Amino acid sequence: MRKVIIDTDIGSDVDDALALALALRSNELNLEAVTVVYGDLDVRARIALKMLKLAGVEGVPVAKGIEKPLLRERRVFWTGREGEGILTPGDEALKPSSIHAVDLITSKIMSMRGEVTLITLGPLTNIAAAIIREPSIVENVKEVFVMGGVTRLFDGFNLPFREHNIYCDPEAARLVFNSGMPITMVPLDVTLKASINREDLKRISAVKTPFTDAIVSMVEHYLRFRRRDYTWLHDPLTVAISIDETLVKTMEMKVIVETRGEATTGQTLALPAEPDEAKVKVCVDVDATKFKKLFMERICSKH
Repeated sequence: MRKVIIDTDIGSDVDDALALALALRSNELNLEAVTVVYGDLDVRARIALKMLKLAGVEGVPVAKGIEKPLLRERRVFWTGREGEGILTPGDEALKPSSIHAVDLITSKIMSMRGEVTLITLGPLTNIAAAIIREPSIVENVKEVFVMGGVTRLFDGFNLPFREHNIYCDPEAARLVFNSGMPITMVPLDVTLKASINREDLKRISAVKTPFTDAIVSMVEHYLRFRRRDYTWLHDPLTVAISIDETLVKTMEMKVIVETRGEATTGQTLALPAEPDEAKVKVCVDVDATKFKKLFMERICSKH
């Protein structure tokens, strides 16, 4: 079993919740902790705690991290609908760990050297701060799967020029990608090839457990908010790759995060790496059918 910490901005896009659901339904992963980042962390923590409760999972700490970007130079993106479809007034009693997320991340990695995998599904502020706090986590983390960025190398004309998680805190992302951590980057180039739609929701709805009912409710609220009948599975794909890396093809590259351009801040550039430069495994293609099959089978499982 892979020991994992999931660092997430759960609640804005529903894909974070779907990713956590996939992790909770995957026996290959032993969830050591959930840490939340960016924005109203009380709401994000309660969403994660509620999902753990509905899944019948006990003993997994949920810790609040850093709510603003590393340099505090950008406004926090907040839709105002975070928690819809899952939180109820009684959930105010759900309380996160008293340990700060940065401390929890560093202590877990340093107490289980070479064993902990980080899966990051939001801005990289917590991870950057953890590296600053305890630089030796770079050598002691087993692996890091980052949902973030876009390379535009293979189908660039149809892709956005930057990605949300990186754009929210590009300085933190730059620090993490330059750290030398063993990173697998899961960019929009592959995540935009996988989606969930209303037909999928019907299948999940048929399972009829409190856990799957909450998943359906959250997705339906998000689809209404976005005014469309589908949404992408960015974060679930990242979790799935930590389970089965054969889902994707990767290339070893140098990743640069732009932090200074008036119109380009937040862009990620994937370039050939020199021998002495930090290298990142960048996902460049995905077997979307195989991934979707794994995702739906796990989510629709009652155990």
